[in-house]
Amino acid sequence: MAAVGWAYELAESLLAEPLPRRWAHSRGVAARAESLAPVLGEDAEALGAAAVLHDIGYAPAVALTGFHPLDGARRLRTLPGVDERVVQLVANHSFALLEAEERGLRETLAAEFPQLDDELLVDALVYCDMTTTPDGLPTTSHARVDEILGRYGTDSVVGRFIRRATPAIHESVARVRARAHEAGLAL
Repeated sequence: MAAVGWAYELAESLLAEPLPRRWAHSRGVAARAESLAPVLGEDAEALGAAAVLHDIGYAPAVALTGFHPLDGARRLRTLPGVDERVVQLVANHSFALLEAEERGLRETLAAEFPQLDDELLVDALVYCDMTTTPDGLPTTSHARVDEILGRYGTDSVVGRFIRRATPAIHESVARVRARAHEAGLAL
C-alpha cells in the first residue's frame, strides 16, 4: 500500500491547511475505499490512492481551470510513478464528464483522460465519494446529492451537473452495495 501512503502525503500537503473541510472529506472517502478492499482485491490500492487524491484539484496550488477533476489529474500526470488508472479515476470521478460538458470542457477532459474501462473500480470511487459528507462522515447517496444541490443551488453549473448525474450515481452505489453483499461485506 505504498501508493496509498504517498497519496495521503500529497493530498494532505495540498488540502489540509488551505481547505481543511475538503481534506476531511478526502480522508472520509479514503476510509470508505479501505472498507471496500475485500471486494476490490488487487485494485484496492488504486482505489485508495484515487480516493484520497480525488479532490486535490481544489487546492489553490493546483486549481488552474476551476474544474477540479481536470486540474487534479493534470497535476498527477506530471508526477513520476503515478499509476495511470489513478490519474484516470481522479479525472473522471463521480461522472465528471457530465460536469465537464456543463463547463464546455467535455472534449478536453475526454481527450486528455479517457475514462477507465473498469466498471467496478469506477463505481467504487463513485460510491466512496457520493456516500461521504463534506466533513468526511458516512451518508447515503440520496442525502449527499441533496447536500450538493443545497450547497451549490439547482441552477448552478454543479447543480445542473448533479441533477443529470443523480440516476447514474445511485446506480453505481447500488452496484457496489450488491458486489459487497455478494462478498459477504456489510456496508
